[in-house]
Amino acid sequence: MLRRALRLRLGPCLSGRGLGTYRGGSTLDWNGKVSEIKKKIQSIFPGGAWSPLYDTSHLPPERSDVVIVGGGVLGLSVAYWLKRLEKQRGAIRVLVVERDHTYSRASTVLSVGGIRQQFSLPENVQLSLFSAEFLRNINEYLAVVDDPPLDLQFNPSGYLLLASEEGAAIMERNVKMQRQEGAKVCLMSPEQLQKKFPWINTEGVALASYGLENEGWFDPWCLLQGLRRKLQSTGVLFCQGEVTRFISSSSHMETASGEQVTLKRIHEVHVKMDHSQEFQPVECAIVVNAAGAWSGQIAELAGVGNGLPGTMQGTKLPVEPRKRYVYLWHCPKGPGLEAPLVADPSGAYFRREGLGNNYLGGCSPAEEEEPDPGNLEVDYDFFQEKVWPRLAQRVPAFETLKVRSAWAGYYDYNTFDQNGVVGPHPLVVNMYFATGFSGHGLQQAPAVGRAVAEMVLEGHFQTINLSPFLFSRFYFGEKAQEHCIL
Repeated sequence: MLRRALRLRLGPCLSGRGLGTYRGGSTLDWNGKVSEIKKKIQSIFPGGAWSPLYDTSHLPPERSDVVIVGGGVLGLSVAYWLKRLEKQRGAIRVLVVERDHTYSRASTVLSVGGIRQQFSLPENVQLSLFSAEFLRNINEYLAVVDDPPLDLQFNPSGYLLLASEEGAAIMERNVKMQRQEGAKVCLMSPEQLQKKFPWINTEGVALASYGLENEGWFDPWCLLQGLRRKLQSTGVLFCQGEVTRFISSSSHMETASGEQVTLKRIHEVHVKMDHSQEFQPVECAIVVNAAGAWSGQIAELAGVGNGLPGTMQGTKLPVEPRKRYVYLWHCPKGPGLEAPLVADPSGAYFRREGLGNNYLGGCSPAEEEEPDPGNLEVDYDFFQEKVWPRLAQRVPAFETLKVRSAWAGYYDYNTFDQNGVVGPHPLVVNMYFATGFSGHGLQQAPAVGRAVAEMVLEGHFQTINLSPFLFSRFYFGEKAQEHCIL
């Protein structure tokens, strides 16, 4: 019965999630009062422009309709679509809070910038298809008057996924589904693979799938900066700081089966200023948790998972930081300009970087070998022992490669099913999620941002049905398992 009650709440009760929920009046009322105060001050000191007694430009506003926690590409995409879909220009006030204004540790800019449609779930294929269209027409979406056009440096070389005998049948099923969803993907036998890419050793490869359109890689930093530029032009506010607390109210509901559940509504977000003990309370109607690898911690601050095990109240957001290494190497006799991003059955992957025989790549570690996420130090031994042998086995020319540099970044890793969490929390009724994509969040951000905005503004998904990605699946044990994780 709890399942039925919770799902019913996603319908008619969503009107209770509306934006006009400030305690103490609307944003328009507040702005009107501030304007009156300014006029009174100016009347006392005629001839002098009003100015505040001290500089507060570094502080977030005291009120915002929507507070987005996390200023990476996912959070910025949510902000973009909220403003694009608002009924009246300027109707929604949006604040984006990001603690790392340099983005030096951000998953967005530390990724390899890939986009593909070769997934095992139709929802992920649909998300990436729309995102590809968004990226292809980036200047229709993100153009700003008098600013130069964006150049994402998109390289449409495709993805090449290799399957062993054991994985061939699964790959066939996946490609059939991908084609049904509109993706342009072909299957290749080892003989066809060898003919098209003679630098590949096909030993152990039973089948390959190759993306013919809308797959490749692009510049994540350019997308991030393009979104920020566009949002600033639409009036979205940015704040460098860290969310440390939520102030909420609670009410209780009894399900038809007699189970008691507590509903919470966040009214205020505390934002701690950088390098300071100072914090600013921000009254809000909606909170979007787009904090990436740290979204589990933000959820805990809101009381998510703070209950008895086995209850909805006690169900945690299963997203945690996982550290992943990316290595850059040089190989004069490596694959040429036609080389796609190659994903080996062993887990190793690589792609070309630029035009000078340089390549990027890596490999996800085994579960028992997960590195400490407490820092972003690079383990070069991991490349020597785990990555290089697999690369050289698949591409013999890589026997002579030389590593030039490396870095580490974070996956917002969903330990439940390695898939995104999108939409509202069932009990913290005005917290929405855009997180947990386990490495494919960047490429799906434009579509995910649109989906979250639809849910906030309309109460349901409109363009792509992402119901399998709702938080409630963690309580019901309904996995939306994505098997194609690199």
